[in-house]
Parts: sequence; C-alpha cells; structure tokens
Amino acid sequence: MHAIAHETPEATILVVDDTPANLHLLRQIMGARGLTVRCAPDGARAVKYARSNPPDLILLDIKMPGMDGFEVMQALQADDITRQIPVIFLSALHDVIDKVKALSLGGIDYITKPFQEEEVLARIQVHLRLRSLQRSLEEKNAQLEEALSKVKQLTGLLPICAHCKKIRDDQGYWHQIEIYIREHSEAEFSHALCPRCVKILYPDLYDRLKVCRSED
Repeated sequence: MHAIAHETPEATILVVDDTPANLHLLRQIMGARGLTVRCAPDGARAVKYARSNPPDLILLDIKMPGMDGFEVMQALQADDITRQIPVIFLSALHDVIDKVKALSLGGIDYITKPFQEEEVLARIQVHLRLRSLQRSLEEKNAQLEEALSKVKQLTGLLPICAHCKKIRDDQGYWHQIEIYIREHSEAEFSHALCPRCVKILYPDLYDRLKVCRSED
C-alpha cells in the first residue's frame, strides 16, 4: 500500500465524521501514506470546506447529528464546484439500506465500520487513480474542443466574381480569393504560375521551357 504516497503525493482527502476517534484513526492511516487529510466534524462544515478548497476525495459518514451524510451528498451534487468530487461513504457493517441509498445519491463506494486499514487504503487508492484518469481525460477533451473550435471550414454557396474571382463575404465586401480562404480555413498558400499564365505573361520563357521539355 505504500505506492499511494508515490502515485498521488499531493492528493487531499476530506474526512467527515462526528466521532473524534474516527477522524483521528483515518487521519493516522492516510497521513502515514503521504496523503493530506482534512477533517470536518459535521456536515455543514464539510460542505463549506469542500466548496472553499475542493479535495480530491471525500470520506463521508452517513449518520451524523444535524446535517447527515445524505444531506451533505445532496448539497455537494447541487453545486458545480463540488459535483465532480468522488465521495466514499462510511457506513456500519450491517446498514445495507443506507449503503444502497448512498450509492443512489451519487456515492462511488463505501467503507464499513469498524475500519480496516488495508480496506481503507485499497479503496482510496482505486478511486484516486480513477479520479486522476478522469481529470486527464477532461483535460484532453478540453484541448480537443479548443483545437476543434479553431478549425474553420468553408461550406455553402460562395458568391465569386466571374471576372476577377473575388469572393463576397456576408457583409457585402469583396476579398481576394486567397485572403478569404486563408481567413476561413487552415489553408496556407504558396504562389506559382500555371503554364497558361506563363505563356501569356512571359512568352519567351514559355518557349524556352517548352524547348527544354521537348529535349528531355
């Protein structure tokens, strides 16, 4: 389990539990593995802490006086800042109904009490990895969307002058065709002369090139 410290050295866990002994034990288990642990002794402060400085993962007790774990989860899900934070519920061993409700509200997993160090670390490790992969995917998707937003495509019917070949834009202005295409696509131009234009503009050069081609 020592791998957690190397794989997620800056991971922050918010532990929410109204029992000081549980907070102390979980802080001790995770702190020994290099994880940063923040504690909230009640639901209201848990929501406040999560909003002000979102953690990488939340361990949330279900049964607490005042704002219980279910209400905390609903508050987290209702806020854009905290909605994506993975939540592992802390539940008594036999509270099956509570576990089902916790998962239906958006919890990703649960850890049973009394806590077993190996179970706590294993579940945290799995979900921190998943969170890291999710963030990486989100970043790549954002980069892809940014790249796609920069891609411009020419579609539809373009009004073009039959004589000078200028293109009319939506505001009624006329532009050189290469300028218009450059501004509305990712195309770049290099300039050259086609054989017909060489013949018209530089007939002597055209004749010499023609002789060279015939000799070849």
